[in-house]
Amino acid sequence: MAVVREFFRLGPARDDHYPALRCAIGVAVPLLVLLSLGRSDLAIYAVFGAFTGVFGRGESYRLRMVHQLQAGLLILAAVTLGSLNSLAGAAPWWIIATTSAVGAVGAVAAERLRLGPVGPFFFIFAFAATSYIPLAVPLTVPLLTTALPVVLAVVVGVSGWFIRRGLRRPSRPRVATAGRPVNWRAVRLQAVRYALAIAAAGTLATITGVGHSYWAMVSAAVPLMGPDMAKQVIRGLHRVLGTLAGLVVLWLVLLLSLVPWQVVLLVVVLQFLAEIFVARHYGLALLFITPLALLMTELGQPGNVGLLMLERAVETGIGAAVGIAVALLLRDRPRGN
Repeated sequence: MAVVREFFRLGPARDDHYPALRCAIGVAVPLLVLLSLGRSDLAIYAVFGAFTGVFGRGESYRLRMVHQLQAGLLILAAVTLGSLNSLAGAAPWWIIATTSAVGAVGAVAAERLRLGPVGPFFFIFAFAATSYIPLAVPLTVPLLTTALPVVLAVVVGVSGWFIRRGLRRPSRPRVATAGRPVNWRAVRLQAVRYALAIAAAGTLATITGVGHSYWAMVSAAVPLMGPDMAKQVIRGLHRVLGTLAGLVVLWLVLLLSLVPWQVVLLVVVLQFLAEIFVARHYGLALLFITPLALLMTELGQPGNVGLLMLERAVETGIGAAVGIAVALLLRDRPRGN
């Protein structure tokens, strides 16, 4: 019963509208610029850069700036390596192997740099997605499209300091993350979990022949973000059920037959709502994350939306199941005396 209660529990609000607004601005500006330039095909790179704004939530301005700079550089590195994979026409098995390596290295880097509960998720996502996306422009184009939103996210992240200083309002206490010793045994085990889960999910997705197999690899990483076994299982279930509910939301949105600029505005609203709920209830946040992700995919590479929705559901189920299985198999058992 405790697990059931935890599954439905909505965490307390903690001024979530502030980080949500920062993330929405970080997404809105680059997308509107790209739309005005007629380059919506580059939107996904801009969004990856804007994900920098997710880091440093609830931290002091100085610590947030440091963590966002670190996370932004790692996201840019992931996009660079993924784009190189794309330019080289890397085979699916090579992408699976390298994504597993990125997951393991990202897990260690995220812990070492104290990048918070999201861990290496966005590094895995950025690398895997850009590895599969065909790249028909010079490498500098996606890198610049990613880097500028990274800078914007950092600027927006510290802008509150100047606003508060100008208004002479005392800042509220912020979360401190420094000083906690690193449990390297646990970090190494977590790195192995990420590598194994990503490799297994990518392999299964590739064998099934369903498109967008990187969604399975990304979904496999989600349960591993939970701090304990129960929360890992719950997070995996949230991923599956939240995604299915989010696909219903997407279906309703598609009935509106929106034009590109309306899609961009909707993406900004969805990003805001996702950040409002993501720290409180992951499954509820996926009501907004799922249509956001698929709208971005459709904006950059228009295609069969119905098939895209089916692939999203199947790949998410494969990935979440694998992630939960790996978490169960590689539990962190205490050492004997």
